[in-house]
Amino acid sequence: MSARRTPGPYPLVLLLVLTLCTACTSGPALENRDAVTVPPGDSHELSIGSAGFTESELLAQMYAALLGAAGYQTDIVTVGNRELYEPALEAGQIDVVAEYAATFADWLNAKEKGPHAAPVAAPDLGTTMAALRRLAAPRGLTVLAPGRAVDRNAFAVSAAYAAEHRLRTLSDLGRAKLPVRLAAGDECVRRPFCAPGLKKTYGIEVTAIDPKGVGTTPAKQAVQDGQDQMVLTTGTDATLDRFGLVLLTDDKKLQNADYVVPVVNRARAGSARAAAALNRLNAVLTTADLADLDEQVDSWRRLPADVARNYLKSKGLLTEKER
Repeated sequence: MSARRTPGPYPLVLLLVLTLCTACTSGPALENRDAVTVPPGDSHELSIGSAGFTESELLAQMYAALLGAAGYQTDIVTVGNRELYEPALEAGQIDVVAEYAATFADWLNAKEKGPHAAPVAAPDLGTTMAALRRLAAPRGLTVLAPGRAVDRNAFAVSAAYAAEHRLRTLSDLGRAKLPVRLAAGDECVRRPFCAPGLKKTYGIEVTAIDPKGVGTTPAKQAVQDGQDQMVLTTGTDATLDRFGLVLLTDDKKLQNADYVVPVVNRARAGSARAAAALNRLNAVLTTADLADLDEQVDSWRRLPADVARNYLKSKGLLTEKER
C-alpha cells in the first residue's frame, strides 16, 4: 500500500505551528510524566513525519511503505525541524519519525534540563540508547531498535577556500580566526552540535546563519558562489564534488555517531505490529545504502518515493502485491 500524501504539507505545518507553539520550547510538564506514559496503542491510520531534507524524506517514504504493507493507512507530514515535529510527535499529530540516536538524546536532554545541560550521548551506542529511552519514555515516546545505518552532521567548505586558507580540519578553521557565515537550518543557532559547538570546541566564529536548510542545493550553492563560507550537511552527502565542496574533518569529535532509529508515539503506534514492520528496514539498511539513496535523489533527480520503494523491492521487503 503506498503512502497517502496530503494535498500539501503547508496547511498541516501551519496547524502545528498554531497549536503547538508553546510545546516547541517546553513540552509536557515533567510533573505530569505518568500521564503521558500510556499503554501501547495501534491506530489504523498513522502519520509519518519528515524533516524536509532528502534523507529524512527517504526514510519517511520507506517507513510509510512498510507500515502500509503491514495494513496501516499512512500519510507523510513534512515539518521543517525538530523544534516543531518533536512536540507534534508527543501530541500524536505525527505518529512515527526517523531520528538520529545521539543527536535526539542530547536534544531531549537539553529540552528537559536547559541548553547548557551536559551531553548524555556517547560514542557507545548502548549508553546513548539507554539515555535516549530514559528521556523519551516520560514524553509518551517509544524508541525502537537502532538500525545499521549511521549518519552525523558534517561541515563543508569550497575546495578553493580550503586551499587558500590551508584548511583540512575544523581545528584549522578555528585557528585561522576567519569569520564564517554558515548555510544551515535556522535552528543551528542554538543546537549544541552546530554553531554553539563550533564555537566551544573549535573557536569558530559563526557570524551569521543563512537559513537555507541542512545540505540543501541552495545551501551548497551559497558556499559554491562565495555567499557563505561553510555549509552544514551530513556524512552521507554524495553531491559535494558537484558543488566543488570538501568536508572539514571533525578532528575533535564534536559529532557523535548517529544511528538511524525509529521513534513512535506510544499511544498511537507503540504496538508490536508497527515495530515489526519498521524493524524490517533496520535489518538491511546500511550507511552505504543511505548515501546511495541520497545521491539518487540529489544528483539523479529521482523522486524520494520512487527511490524508497525501489530500494525496498530490491531488498525483498515488498511483495509483488504490495508493489
